[in-house]
Amino acid sequence: MGIVGSGPAGIYAADLLTKDETLAASGTPLSIDILDKLPAPYGLVRYGVAPDHPRIKQIQGALHKILDKPEVRFLGNVNYGVDLKLDDLRRHYDAVIFATGSDRDRPLDIPGADLPGCHGAADFVFWYDSHPDVPHNWHVDGTSVAVIGAGNVAVDVARILAKHADDLLTTDITDNVHRDLLNKQITDVHVFARRGIAQGKFTPMELRELDKQPGVEVIVYPEEFDLDEASLAAIEDSNQIKTNVKVLQNWAIRDPRGAERRLHLHFLHRPVEVLGTERVTGLRTEVMELDGTGNARGTGEFVDHDVQAVYRAIGYLGSPLADLPFDAERGVVPNDGGRVLDIEDTPMRGVYATGWIKRGPVGLIGHTKGDALETVGNLVADHEALPRATDPAPESFTRLLHERGVPFTTWEGWKRIEAHEESLGVPHGRKRVKVLARDEMTQIARTEG
Repeated sequence: MGIVGSGPAGIYAADLLTKDETLAASGTPLSIDILDKLPAPYGLVRYGVAPDHPRIKQIQGALHKILDKPEVRFLGNVNYGVDLKLDDLRRHYDAVIFATGSDRDRPLDIPGADLPGCHGAADFVFWYDSHPDVPHNWHVDGTSVAVIGAGNVAVDVARILAKHADDLLTTDITDNVHRDLLNKQITDVHVFARRGIAQGKFTPMELRELDKQPGVEVIVYPEEFDLDEASLAAIEDSNQIKTNVKVLQNWAIRDPRGAERRLHLHFLHRPVEVLGTERVTGLRTEVMELDGTGNARGTGEFVDHDVQAVYRAIGYLGSPLADLPFDAERGVVPNDGGRVLDIEDTPMRGVYATGWIKRGPVGLIGHTKGDALETVGNLVADHEALPRATDPAPESFTRLLHERGVPFTTWEGWKRIEAHEESLGVPHGRKRVKVLARDEMTQIARTEG
């Protein structure tokens, strides 16, 4: 089996395959290759989780155990669509699961969204997480900035923008990230949500963390609170929503603390225009009202906010994959329960998808387990009828990579990178410091001894 993508979705799929009793009973030895375009595994757990979230990063421990299984082989620095195509994978694997995730920002379709100073959250997150394929420098603009969105990514971006850079020195951030954050002059971060306090998609843990930052005061505005019939029903049905609303209401009635930096949470504000000519100078929002169903409608009242940068955190999209159909609007590979569908909506034999490239960027990391269960279940159901690989030997695939000059990394190579990063953290009392450059990661991984 081949899996393209070594984030949680791909790794959980591999784990389920190793545990499947039907495959075990078939008598065919199971061999799984997990490919990734990056030299390191773990996907968004490594490059999409804020550095000050070590608890979430602990998921790497569980993923490590799966990748350490003898039936599983990690091959990094292998770029599907560039180094090899679908026909190559079909020749070497009975089935292929694509688990490439969502790695692009959903565009903000309003005037001014293309101005300098208007940024995508994915770009910013990849930068502060030291993704090897993004620019290493980031100029954090202005003293007042806007974040558009009401999910965990928006909350993460707002927290990092408001936080003092030195408070991240216990994490795995690289020197360039610390330097650029240290130079920021931000005093006010404004987060804008189109709907009300009961419609926020952030988790209570993420929300509470906003108020635990030294020197940062969270400000919410009681006049922007609205609870319609649908909101009240949602509060009754969901402990998460009930907790979020209670936290926000408590913040709204407390006295100001006079902190040096302020994080403003605005509800019922829909961005309609990024203001400016040569670069961002403001954000115009329309005041909204709930319509009784939990959705919001415009009031015709507009407010201009003085900000020098805008970060949009309104969702991610997957990227097209060579030789596969693609739904550009949803940013996913068309599929039926994980079975990839061709342009005639017919399943492509032996080709599957799981995770965000299958269903879009919905849910938390743990939700990919259930998603992988569906995909693997359908793969196993199809197993007997799958076309067999013509050259399934593991050494044949690595020989192909060698022939094409692909400097791939391995699981043992990743362990060398991991050990090196841990050694970089020792002088500073940190668990690790990430290696930033792809070439350096690859060299460390491929240097034995």
